[in-house]
Amino acid sequence: MTAASLARLAGLLADPTRAAFCLALLDGRAWTAGELARHSRVAPATATEHLHKLVAGGLLSDRRQGRHRYVRLADPRVAELIEELASRLPPAESVGTLR
Repeated sequence: MTAASLARLAGLLADPTRAAFCLALLDGRAWTAGELARHSRVAPATATEHLHKLVAGGLLSDRRQGRHRYVRLADPRVAELIEELASRLPPAESVGTLR
């Protein structure tokens, strides 16, 4: 691993919208882009752009089912990473208050 690759990975989670997607996906189910857009209060096109980055970065996986595209955390290690990072937040910034 290089410093640049670590910075790229951290950058994926540094955006509040992408972080909100990852936190929502900790529930273990697959969500559509539209569901994540509504959850995070962003436009569907914005959600799609962020999801492409998360999939390309290996944090999410996607699958098509009919006309819908479902995304989920790529694997349990991604969930562990997000949970570990969230555990490092100050108590006043609990996961439930993050957007």
